[in-house]
Amino acid sequence: MSLQFLLDGLISGAMIGLGAIGVTLTYSILRFSNFAHGDLMAWGAYAALVAVGVVGGLAGPIAPLSFGLPLILATLFAMGFTAGLALLLDWLLFARLRARGQAIIVVMASFGASMALRNLLEFLFSSSPAYYSRALQIAQPVGFGIRITPDQGALLVMTVALVTGMHLFLTRSQRGREMRAYSQNPALARVTGIDVSRVVRTTWIIGAALAAAAGVMVGTLVQIRPLMGLDLLLPMFAAAILGGIGSVPGAVLAGLIIGLSEAAAVMFIGAEWRAGVAFVILMAVLLVRPTGLFGVTER
Repeated sequence: MSLQFLLDGLISGAMIGLGAIGVTLTYSILRFSNFAHGDLMAWGAYAALVAVGVVGGLAGPIAPLSFGLPLILATLFAMGFTAGLALLLDWLLFARLRARGQAIIVVMASFGASMALRNLLEFLFSSSPAYYSRALQIAQPVGFGIRITPDQGALLVMTVALVTGMHLFLTRSQRGREMRAYSQNPALARVTGIDVSRVVRTTWIIGAALAAAAGVMVGTLVQIRPLMGLDLLLPMFAAAILGGIGSVPGAVLAGLIIGLSEAAAVMFIGAEWRAGVAFVILMAVLLVRPTGLFGVTER
């Protein structure tokens, strides 16, 4: 029996986990579920697409990859652009509603923002799929019936680097410690002099930048569509809850679990059941262990 589904699940889980980091940080620090997060992922993917078109003549692909310096630069631009878009959304909409102290209003506003962002993308780029490159890659065997393309290997390495950097930022930097303190006890954090507005800005920047990186991953390995973020929204929320709200390692690990579970469902049950796996896992976690794998009870 081929174990190819394990690699497919690992890659899918890496994308889900990377996107789930922003979901878990937004909920733990800003105290609301941001349903526009998936659309930030899509905007990041399209921002990189536009940037690739602008800087595409700088250099060709880096063999054996299908991409090169233009996509790397475009990814950095997309992360910065999406972070700016998230800050703009917060300034125009979420911050004003949070000030009223009614979380449900902020959640409903994120639904509206999600639809607006998605429809605007479709208006600007149409619903037809787009690609960073149409170069074909040959998957190389690595044993046990598993084959991997150079792009898949490179993007897995990128995911590990981003997650490691995120973990070091939260655990070693002053800003990261402030974010963790505010997440655990907002009232005490304010009393100790932590700059709340700075924590909020950092949360939006990190979450949106990682969402953009995940969007570029999806666009590189699959395709770019206005609905790409919506398709991953439920798995990302399931990963954030399974991993434990506020836990970055938990979100990544849970993303891998969900990705592998979806791949296993496709392999052993049928592709039509893939979309239901994240929902089943989400319901099971809420019923059995609402705090997730690494979460703690809120105070």
